[in-house]
Amino acid sequence: MEIWQAIVLGAVQGFAEFLPISSSGHLLLLQNWFGIHDNVLFYSVMLHLGTLVPVVVVLWKQILELFKKPFNKFLYLVIATVPAGIVGIIFAKVIDLDIIFEKNVWLLSITFLITAGAMLFSEFRAKKVKAHQPLTPKTALYMGLGQAVGVVSGISRSGATLTAGNIAKVNREDNANFTFLMSIPIILAAAFLEGLDLITGDGGASIDLIPLLLGILTAMVCGYIAIRFMLKIIKKANYKWFSLYLVVISITNLIVYFVR
Repeated sequence: MEIWQAIVLGAVQGFAEFLPISSSGHLLLLQNWFGIHDNVLFYSVMLHLGTLVPVVVVLWKQILELFKKPFNKFLYLVIATVPAGIVGIIFAKVIDLDIIFEKNVWLLSITFLITAGAMLFSEFRAKKVKAHQPLTPKTALYMGLGQAVGVVSGISRSGATLTAGNIAKVNREDNANFTFLMSIPIILAAAFLEGLDLITGDGGASIDLIPLLLGILTAMVCGYIAIRFMLKIIKKANYKWFSLYLVVISITNLIVYFVR
């Protein structure tokens, strides 16, 4: 991987992880356009780890609250993590979605459009709801189911989670903070599993260290900018521009795919 490619992928990961446009879908798309096929999953997971840093920096108070009695928020996080964990295991053992999307990149256009529709609905729902609900085991489960849907490439994890939170009538601030907190266990679990693959196989034999480090650093910086920006956007529930962008990138993807 070239240094400039690593920086571009890091920037895309940093922004797309917290904006409702699907980081996994964008990474897969750019890796296909750039012709990158070696250690793709490893680079993806490492870039995801880079985006954990801004989550901790921005939400450190909420993270500390997880470990305060009576540990309600920690319980909610566990409940919200279970659905995505189950779906992730099923796809890992039964259906390899990464391979399917790598061989049929045009499918990303469909999932991008699904995300675009979800964000339009989310904006409508968020602005319509007047009586908001606090975080509870029930609302946490709703958001967890949304995150499980976001396991599919092209469907934004944050977008699906925010939409589920809006369906459950969670107030916007809790919806935003909890959505970003939910990314922590999922990213750590993915990194752990990929680490096991590297230990038991030869997946890290040809990793370029400098591009990787630059990519991670870029993901950290861009992730911080994105999460700060997104927290403001969620307060206004203004998601239509993300939907428009996803429609454009979907069309672009189809054009590039069929021209090639």
